Amino acid sequence: MASMGLSIDEQKAVERFRKAVVEPSQTKLVILDFWAEWCAPCKALAPVLEKVAADYAAKGVVLAKINVDEEQFIAAQFQVRSIPTVYAIFQGQPIADLTNARSESQLKAILDQLLAQLPVAGGEAGAPAGPSPAEIAQFVKMGEDALAAGDAMRAGSIFAQITEFAPDNAAAHAGLVRALVLEGRIEEARDAMAVIEADPKLAADPAVAPARAALELAGTKVDEGELAVPARRRQGRARGHGRAVRLCRGGLCRGPARRGGRHPARHGRGRPRLERGRGARQAAQDLRGHRARGRMGQGGAAAAVAHPVRVSLAA
Repeated sequence: MASMGLSIDEQKAVERFRKAVVEPSQTKLVILDFWAEWCAPCKALAPVLEKVAADYAAKGVVLAKINVDEEQFIAAQFQVRSIPTVYAIFQGQPIADLTNARSESQLKAILDQLLAQLPVAGGEAGAPAGPSPAEIAQFVKMGEDALAAGDAMRAGSIFAQITEFAPDNAAAHAGLVRALVLEGRIEEARDAMAVIEADPKLAADPAVAPARAALELAGTKVDEGELAVPARRRQGRARGHGRAVRLCRGGLCRGPARRGGRHPARHGRGRPRLERGRGARQAAQDLRGHRARGRMGQGGAAAAVAHPVRVSLAA
């Protein structure tokens, strides 16, 4: 079996659960008790479960116990939130919640009802020839739960295992494709989809439609690298435009004069290009020198008022 996605401990836990619960439940009714050493109510209920299981052994009832501290992975799959939690398991599937049956009489009454409706065989049962549909459905649900939680690797591992011992299960094949797409392994997802398309029965199953849609959507995504170059070019043009605007506002652009001729001195044709900051400093120095000469010269002040100085940055 494929083991990708499940840790070694999780694989061992699944195998222990299969042997202790799933396999016996193919022909027997299994009382599954989730308990812990520190749980006082669990210890109070244990003798009742053991006595009822012994009394009903000839009717095909067996008791299986799961320590939630040692088998946390299995307890999580059953969403055990409090203990004791007790289920009746038949053919790998929970069929009744026995948690509230705390007395011997209550438990026997429920078991009598279940045994009257189920084809449970008494005595010892041999190992089943293969996984039952109920067991397969349980593992498919585990894979779907992992996929819904975003754990694509674990979901892919579960679905891959199911397709090995149930190659005609369309839900498992479709789940494998979706898990591979979610994980970004598009080529492998296409290979898995090719297996589905090669089988007309699988290809026509409604469960395959979401997988096919997910694969098609993944195939239409544009590579981000293809969009990077045009984006950089647009950013470069924007930076260049902003630089040109700042230079013009500072009087350093080389374009035509502004409309209305408000600053002809800044945009005169044929003027030499000035370095940023140098033209303004030179103009300020020329202005201070002219004022000084005006104060020292005869009638300089009157001349300065009558003829204001125009400082050309082009000079």
